Amino acid sequence: MTSATDPQQNLSDRIAGLVREKIVHGEFAPGQRLSEATLSESLEISRNTLREAFRVLTKEGLLKHEPNRGVSVAIPSIAAIIDIYRVRRLIECQALAQAYPRHPARKRLRQAVDSALRCREGGDWRGVGTANMEFHKAIVELADSERLNEMFAHLLAELRLAFGLLDDPEFLHAPYVDGNVKLIELFEAGKLQEAAAALGDYLVHSERIVLAAYARRISDTGAGQ
Repeated sequence: MTSATDPQQNLSDRIAGLVREKIVHGEFAPGQRLSEATLSESLEISRNTLREAFRVLTKEGLLKHEPNRGVSVAIPSIAAIIDIYRVRRLIECQALAQAYPRHPARKRLRQAVDSALRCREGGDWRGVGTANMEFHKAIVELADSERLNEMFAHLLAELRLAFGLLDDPEFLHAPYVDGNVKLIELFEAGKLQEAAAALGDYLVHSERIVLAAYARRISDTGAGQ
């Protein structure tokens, strides 16, 4: 039940945000079917509210609805991955190049790097991936734009789905732990243009790794068909 100060639409939007966050954290795998009964019970909401949230996420391309088969987590296409990285280079590199080195988001950058280092030490590669998402979200926060923050949250969820199709998270995430350390050291030293250039190279390399591994996965399993 919702009150006059907590309308149904606001509740469904919050639930959509919660499911989106679970995708970013790698809790839902691409292609995974979502049970209305299980999710509505665990989130303590009605099925109608959950269906509204599903509709929001389907429009964003994060979920897929099939008649008589229900709702499942979407599988990004190669074209979508290419577009994601194009947008990332446009937004992240500019945000870093034009940032104030003592911006409040600096603390979140450092926290994300420290979290990734701890997760790497413990062999928690899904945790490393989540810390990496938080690091890049903090880079966008340097631009001080709520519109960019919201758009980037949606984009990161799609990116995490692409990562989720790869069988070796250590191979995927390990190179970028030290890369993030280098980026924050350049940023904190006030070397913003150098940091932005390094980030551009980093994203090109990441895109190549993801596309190559994803293409192999599609070839082996037909997942992209």
